[in-house]
Amino acid sequence: MSAIKKLVGDTAIYGLSSIAGRFINYLLVPLLTRVFTQAEYGANAEFYGYISFLNIILTHGMETTFFRFSQDNNSQKVFANAFLSVFFVSFVFGLSIILFGNQISKLIGYGNNPEFLWYSAGIIITDALTAIPFALLRQQNKALRFALIKNLNIFLNIMVTIYLAWAGPYCKQTYGIVLPFWHEGLGINAVFRANLLASLFTFLLLAKELKLIKIGFDPILWKKMMVYATPMIWVGLAGMVNETLDRVIIKYIWPNAIEAQEMNGIYAANYKLAIVITLFIQAYKYAAEPFFFSLAKQTDKRDLYAQVMNYFAWICMFIFLVVTFFLDFFQTFIGPEFREGLLVVPILLWANIFLGLYYNVSIWYKLSDKTKKGAHISMIGALITIVLNIILIPIYGYVGCAITTLICYFTMMVLGYVWGQKYYPIPYKIVRILTYALVSLSFYFGMLWLQNSFTISGFLYYFIRVLLLFLFFMLAFLLERKSIKNYVK
Repeated sequence: MSAIKKLVGDTAIYGLSSIAGRFINYLLVPLLTRVFTQAEYGANAEFYGYISFLNIILTHGMETTFFRFSQDNNSQKVFANAFLSVFFVSFVFGLSIILFGNQISKLIGYGNNPEFLWYSAGIIITDALTAIPFALLRQQNKALRFALIKNLNIFLNIMVTIYLAWAGPYCKQTYGIVLPFWHEGLGINAVFRANLLASLFTFLLLAKELKLIKIGFDPILWKKMMVYATPMIWVGLAGMVNETLDRVIIKYIWPNAIEAQEMNGIYAANYKLAIVITLFIQAYKYAAEPFFFSLAKQTDKRDLYAQVMNYFAWICMFIFLVVTFFLDFFQTFIGPEFREGLLVVPILLWANIFLGLYYNVSIWYKLSDKTKKGAHISMIGALITIVLNIILIPIYGYVGCAITTLICYFTMMVLGYVWGQKYYPIPYKIVRILTYALVSLSFYFGMLWLQNSFTISGFLYYFIRVLLLFLFFMLAFLLERKSIKNYVK
């Protein structure tokens, strides 16, 4: 149970800092969805899809590889090799953008706004170069330093975005004052500039960790690392296909390009409403990966992995109920013209739950060095994403994107569990997890039925929702009370 205490403690640090920072960042959504049009917000979402995708190529699996090889080698030497590998790939990418950036901008339909690509390239490269130093902080259990730097990044990003996207236009229109570094027609470039500045600042804050590269490059160790990392590249690329492809290709599939960009903006804004569960999963993942690898050095901990899965499922499904029960509150975080897409929020919440469960059940291929199997699962997911988006987007628009995401992550979760039981069996309590899922869905659909069938006063409506949340919490608590009792001790 001390191991679980450590996982909970690290998740709390990553989580509280991530939630605090991201929640403040989340407060930009009401601003951006009111300052920018659906089409402008859609263009922003599209380029951040490119950023997420290309970041996988530049880091090429070196984060997980660093965790894995630090178990058996000098972690400083592993760090130097991982960082220098990322640096070289980033250098080649940057040189390619310098030589062919204008042509690429025209190719993707932004010939009139090549600056979108230039800013995005700077963000991609800087973020890639900070990935391994951040992994080092996680490996060294320096959660507080990790959290501090991450939050400084977010804070600076937010402040500069507000300055450029809102304060600049406001001062010009109201007082006729032109603020420094702002100019007429800056538009969505404000978001890119703020992100790039914050990323550069973060890179400077990690200078202490970067000193370790003086240890030098070890070609023999690097080759071993690349053997492990290569399948992880495909895992990452396929993962980004699953996560961001819909926002990139919707304009190529929907017959009207302008409508497609507007739908992209609506979809991206409503995706933000799933932020609560995304934050928890992200915080958990930050803490869980080094946690699982550290336990692998000890005696068999498979029962512990199974118990962690119970807690994870319980919390995720509780969050699903909180967000859907109080969606009338959460919807105020996006502009009124974006709220027509609220119907995708429950779908995306469950898609993220399946993704989180997949992270748990797929730990086996990282612990058992069967990363090729993980690549196969991710590529199957990517194939599902591509095929279903092509089929469903022309019929349902951005709702088809959400349905595709749900089916993709559900399939990956099932494959991760089935294959994991073959290669690295873990005694997950499937019946209990299914119980949590069925009860949470029953409560959700029950509330929809009450809402559509009866006229209920506001107070009573809120009372019922709070009561159902309490009942769900108590059900899980009773089922887990034995392990919780041991944990408290």
